[in-house]
Amino acid sequence: MKRILLPTDFSFNSLNAANYAIELFKEEVCDFFLVNTYTPSFVHSRFMASAVYGGGMVEDNVQSRSQEGLSRVLEQINGKDNNPNHHFTSISSFNLLTEELKDIIENEQIDLIVTGTKGASGFEEVFLGSNTVRMIKSIRDCPILAIPENYKFTESKKIGFATDFKRNFSAEVIEPLINLVKYKDASIDIVHINEQEQLSKYQESNKDILLEYLQAVPHSLHEMPYFASKTDVIKLFVEETNINLLAMIYYRHGYLEELVREPVVKRMAFHSEVPILVLPD
Repeated sequence: MKRILLPTDFSFNSLNAANYAIELFKEEVCDFFLVNTYTPSFVHSRFMASAVYGGGMVEDNVQSRSQEGLSRVLEQINGKDNNPNHHFTSISSFNLLTEELKDIIENEQIDLIVTGTKGASGFEEVFLGSNTVRMIKSIRDCPILAIPENYKFTESKKIGFATDFKRNFSAEVIEPLINLVKYKDASIDIVHINEQEQLSKYQESNKDILLEYLQAVPHSLHEMPYFASKTDVIKLFVEETNINLLAMIYYRHGYLEELVREPVVKRMAFHSEVPILVLPD
């Protein structure tokens, strides 16, 4: 049984992500947990409830609206999803979004978070961030599937996996990707961007380990020239190979390393045109 967490701010993006998850796992027994967090008005800008509630709302009214919003979303979902294998639970909580998600992941043994994203650029991307990026940076023990704004469900038959082979792989990290490939009877297209003429011995070793893990599923390896930003190269690869879903591992770097490295995962979360599966390191 899959146990899937669906954060919502009652926006079209979050409902679209929930519908994607329902369709993706239509042939599997699933428990879906629909969660909305709410907070006092003076900190609304930091939480999911900010998309809905005005700054002057008192706490009791905010709580009531959170619960009513969840009820409306469940009505919309139940109107479309008559799958007897799907069960839904709603959670309304006075809490920080990421902290609430961590608690639910631990208490309910969640397998996957599915969330919507909304494109951003310039100052919005750098300074405001997004709830999805906060989840990616804060949640360390659960994969996150981010669904782009207005993305229409497409069967995930070609799954991309972007890597630089600079970190070693573990079976635990790769397992959610392999399970999804087997479930959807899909294939994996590994993409590596050639930053140097050849791989180091360490990279070669990591590549061999990854290919050994992927022996049980169809896979292929692609090399792309480093002609622009890594994000742009990956986007071109996705377009040229008709990838339906892109997987990446999110490694946490030190502060100085973050300053000099291109934050590929975070940029892709804003600009990808296909769903992104973020595997926690």
